[in-house]
Formats: sequence, structure tokens, C-alpha cells
Amino acid sequence: MRVRSGDGLNLEVAERGEGPPVMLLHGFGGSSKAWGEAALAGLAQRHHTLAVDLHGHGASEDPASAVQLGLELVLDDLERVMDTAGVGSCPWVGYSMGGRLTLAAALLRPERVGRVVLESASPGLDSDDERRERRGFDEKLARRVVEEGVDSWVEAWEESPLFVGRGSLAPVVREAFIDDRRANRPGSLAAWLRAFGVGSQPSFWRRLHDVGVPALLVTGVGDSKYSELARRMALQIPGARHVVVPGAGHTVHLEAPAAWLDEVLAFLDE
Repeated sequence: MRVRSGDGLNLEVAERGEGPPVMLLHGFGGSSKAWGEAALAGLAQRHHTLAVDLHGHGASEDPASAVQLGLELVLDDLERVMDTAGVGSCPWVGYSMGGRLTLAAALLRPERVGRVVLESASPGLDSDDERRERRGFDEKLARRVVEEGVDSWVEAWEESPLFVGRGSLAPVVREAFIDDRRANRPGSLAAWLRAFGVGSQPSFWRRLHDVGVPALLVTGVGDSKYSELARRMALQIPGARHVVVPGAGHTVHLEAPAAWLDEVLAFLDE
């Protein structure tokens, strides 16, 4: 399915399955394919999945600048995806950057969000100093991506301790994941870093108690940083449940897809 954004960009949405709808939002530098075949096929057995290629990712067209990636504009376009699919409200499942967008939607567009799955996600940074420091980091990374190219970014990004768990992926799965990341365009990655890096997005820490839909927080046991963030978030989101998946790190849906599916499907079907 192809959806025209408010700024005239074509957004690609991979549709699969039948049943209750669910929208999937990938992480930075990913695409609809980054969910992996096991997770996508498993969800599609019981749900109509709308796996979005966010602006400038996958088969979606590139934004001209970070201006087209303002939070409200991106949420507007995700509502257009739902409108095109004939969906009024549905669960949103978001990984990492997609999880931050999902949380934002639950707070800013609650009428369109039935429930949320937040995988390895955060509400942003709480202090001005932290946000200022992170914006500087993201700007340096944006410049590096543009100057040195995507392959250099992928190599450096995958060496981060945060992603060490991906080293245990089956070779065919890891190869497909890396190929998907190498298909990115430098300008789009830089635009996302500048518009919606962790330092640029609003901090939602003080609004977590306003989340009015059921929430499942999923992290991997090997990802201590995001497991601690999720623990803190679950204490503040009313009724939220936090699941720590064994044998997985930051990318739970790829590293432990069977356990991820068990948790997510049970939550969606409640």
C-alpha cells in the first residue's frame, strides 16, 4: 500500500494477513523488513499488519529536510496510513525510535491508539543538559553519515555494545538485516537524527501517567540500559506490564522472535 503524506511524499506500507489491524513502526535506519520474517509472519497469522516504512526509510520517499519530520507531521502521516487502510483505532507496536513515536501517539493522538507495545524504547531525556549533549552527538553523527556514507555508519553502529546481541543471529537473518540498513540514504538518516533524535524529541517522562491505553514494555535480558528504562516507565504508566525476554538484547523481535511473538500476541489478543 502506498500513502501520500501531507508534504507529498510517498510512504510505503507492507500489508499482510487478515483480522484485527495492528501498526508496526521500525527503528532508526530500519524498514518494514527489519522486523524479520518470523515476527511478521507470526503476527500476520492472526492480524492485519500495517508495517510502515517511515519517511526516508525502506521504499518510502526521502524528506527534503528535517522540517518534514516534525513530530506532529509524522503523526499526521501515520494517521493517513490508518485512514487509507480504513482503520479508526488499532494497537501500535514500536521498536526503539518507532517505540518513541508510538508513545508520542498514545499521548498526543489517543483516539487512534488502541494499545501499545514499546520494545526497547524510551520517553526521551529528562534534563535540558542531557538533551543538549545528545543533540550535539546526533549532529556529529548526522554529519558523519553524510560525509562518510552509509556503509561507514552501519559498521560503526553495529559495533556499539548496545547491539552486541545481534551477533548471535543466524547468518541469513543477520545478512538480511545488515543489507536493509545499508540500503539507507545518508540525507534521510541525517534528517531523522536532527528532527527526532533522542535529544530533539520532547521528553515524555513527566507525562507517562497520562498514557490511557494498555501498554506492554518489552526488553531483552542482555540490554540492561533499556530494561532499567522500561522498569521505570512501567512504574509510571497506569497498568503497564514489563517483560524481560531471555536470550535477547536490544533487538528482541529478531534475537528471540518466538518469545517476542508469544508476549505480543497474548497482549494484542487480550
